[in-house]
This record gives sequence, C-alpha cells and structure tokens, in this order.
Amino acid sequence: MHYKEVKAILSPSNGMNLYRGCSHGCIYCDARSTCYNMQHDFEDIEVKANAVEVLEKTLANKRIKGMIGTGAMSDPYLHIEKELQHTRRCLELIDRYEYGLAIQTKSDLILRDLDLLKSINEKTKCVVQMTMTTYDDELCRIIEPNVCVTSKRAEVLNCMRDNGIPTIVWMTPILPFINDTEENIRGLIKYCVEAKVYGILLWDMGVTLREGDREYFYKKLDEHFPGLKRRYINTYGNQYMITSPNNNKLMRIVREECQKHGIVCGSDVLFSYMKQFETKVNIEQMSLFDFL
Repeated sequence: MHYKEVKAILSPSNGMNLYRGCSHGCIYCDARSTCYNMQHDFEDIEVKANAVEVLEKTLANKRIKGMIGTGAMSDPYLHIEKELQHTRRCLELIDRYEYGLAIQTKSDLILRDLDLLKSINEKTKCVVQMTMTTYDDELCRIIEPNVCVTSKRAEVLNCMRDNGIPTIVWMTPILPFINDTEENIRGLIKYCVEAKVYGILLWDMGVTLREGDREYFYKKLDEHFPGLKRRYINTYGNQYMITSPNNNKLMRIVREECQKHGIVCGSDVLFSYMKQFETKVNIEQMSLFDFL
C-alpha cells in the first residue's frame, strides 16, 4: 500500500475511484491491463490520500447535484478499507450534501455502511451494484479468491431488498469452458429473483483479454485448470473479446427469465437509470401533480 495526493477525485461524469489496484485476486481482472498505465504493482494498492478532503471541497462548490458512481475501476471495499474507511467517509459526504450514489462491489463489507446507504436512498437514490459470476462457491473461491463468495453477495442483495435499496447485478465476465453453463446462469438468476433485483447487467457471455490481463489469466489457468490455456489459445488466438460457444443459448435464458420476473436487462437502460438523479421531494411532487 502507498499513498498519493490528487488534485481531483471526480471525473467529468461524476465517477470516483478512491483506490488504484486491487487485493481481491480475481483471475480475469481487466484493470490489470497495461493500457491503464499503472506505475506500480497491481496488488500494491494506491490510496488517494486526500480524496475525502478533495471530495468535500468539490461537492460544496458544485451547483448542480447528481449521481456519483464508484467501483468501476477499483472496488471501494478492498481489505484496507476496513482500516482506512475512505469509502465510508466519502459516503458520509455524499449523504450530507444530498447527492445520489451508484456503488459497485464484490464485497459484503458494504453492509458496514448500510446506515449511510439507507440515508442516501431516503433523500435521493442509492443503487448498489454487485458483481456475481459464479454460482458454485467452491469454483468462486478459485476465480475470485480473496473476496466473499457469491452466496454471501446474495445475502447482501437480500439485505438491500429488505431495506428498499435498488440493486443491479453485473453478471460478467462469464469464462468460456469454466462457468459458461446453464446450471451456473440459472443459479445466478435464482439469486437475482429472490433478491428482487432491479436489473441484470451484461453484454455477451464471455471475457475480455488484453496485454497484462491475458498473461495473468493464463498463469492462473495453468495453476487451477491444467490444459485450458492451450484450449483458449487454439480457440481464440489473440482475440480481445472471448465469447463463449454457449453464448446464444445462455443469453436467451437470461432474456427469458428477466422478462418473466420483471428484471431489466438492457445495458443502455440500466446505465441511464444509474445516471438519473432523483430526489424524494421531486418524486412526491410528481405524484401529487399526477393526482391533481
């Protein structure tokens, strides 16, 4: 772990990453790719030391409120967050200044901040996004070794359901020849239905591989799935988008089940939903006008 001072913490679209690098150890992580020009080892987490102070100054000076997104490039609930509490302190500011939140994670540590998520959602909108790729917990421990297993993430979704907080599941990536099975997809959908998630976000059944990410992924295939690296190379060569041969069948299952259970599965619709800032005052006014 090391610290770095930053001049800004929000992107032009209100994206926020408090850390750089990751300790979850997922074998497929795109953030390892060399195109992101990381100047340190991936597991040597870079902490944006003054992030909380910069965020407070930014929110205090903003004229127009909106949704703030976090977790796109680095999980806000890494192991060091237990001690540092950078994410919690930033959530306190988002709550205080009455901004909305779209937060993405794989970790059940998010439950520590349930009080803040509820408070934000009472004033504006809080959307919790949970990545779920592998229904079988034993397989999950191989693919995503240093973070809680999928059944624990399902408990998080159920908790959000019980507290009226909308959720979206990122059902991606799905790894060809590993978890691209009907059993896996139906298991994940079962969790989503039980939790009454707002949406399931995915594109195709597959994974992206590029320089940096590819080498690490193949190393882990050699460790845990002997012979599979050669199958990937023979099947896909140096392709960036690695699409499962079961893609059409599995995507059809997702679409049919989402339609059956009233779950949104269009990526454009879901991204629009997460960016749309709402206040409870506006919602109440709209309801009153509709009544009149």
